[in-house]
Amino acid sequence: MKIQHFFDPRTWTLSYVVFDEQARVGVVIDSVADYDQKSVRVFHESAAAIATFLDQHRIEVPYVLDTHIHADHLTAMPFFRAKYGARTVISAHVTAVQATFAKVFGLEGFPTDGSQFDVLLDDGATLEAGPLTIEALPCHGHTPASLAFKIGDALFVGDSLFQPDSGTARCDFPGGSAAIEYDSIRRLFELPDDTRVFTGHDYQPGGRELQFESTIAEQRRGNIHLRTDTSREEFVALRKQLEAGKELPTLLFPALQVNMRAGVLPEPESNGIAYLKLPLNQF
Repeated sequence: MKIQHFFDPRTWTLSYVVFDEQARVGVVIDSVADYDQKSVRVFHESAAAIATFLDQHRIEVPYVLDTHIHADHLTAMPFFRAKYGARTVISAHVTAVQATFAKVFGLEGFPTDGSQFDVLLDDGATLEAGPLTIEALPCHGHTPASLAFKIGDALFVGDSLFQPDSGTARCDFPGGSAAIEYDSIRRLFELPDDTRVFTGHDYQPGGRELQFESTIAEQRRGNIHLRTDTSREEFVALRKQLEAGKELPTLLFPALQVNMRAGVLPEPESNGIAYLKLPLNQF
């Protein structure tokens, strides 16, 4: 099994291609559709870079997976669906996120049954992609529909864990819970020490070089927010302190509206133009 990372400096996001070199089969995890907020334009520079790699290595892509409904970047799921026939995959609990934000954005009649995605994974479910077995481990807390994907000895945690020097994900979005995130991460800490942990973001604190891989042992020992000896009460109190007055992600409202649709843009109106909504004075 091989892993290739791709870093989007605009949103500090890590995307991954996980593939079997002999079978030439792989999956894409947490892809990025580029969004220029000033011109309100969606483009696919980041996804095209991944596609170049896939084409060069002649990798078949049966699935494109998101660890959760991202609030800081748009997903490029439709790009990989159109180019490779990849089926879109997310947690079955996505329905809770859709129900919450359909109300926030006033999306009357919007289906909140997850039908926008091709595959909804239950907690603990597995998915086969050629010789790769993908295990969906519940990692709720950052959102009520967060999964970590375990493939071999590699664990793709999305936003739940960052590098040890950056800690853990915020839990102050609607449906988030620091107590649930604590329990989720503690379950991940039960995995073998040498399990490789691949994060969904790296904010390069102090201007250090890009880092995106650690181990469960390193996380248990050195995560600045949650270590082996951290109690639930300590973690919940810390997250409350960290999130007090914390700014919302720059792309929160565009990202949620698009990502809850599996990356598909809203239907154009009668003039042929698609629009996004901004919920005034709600956050």
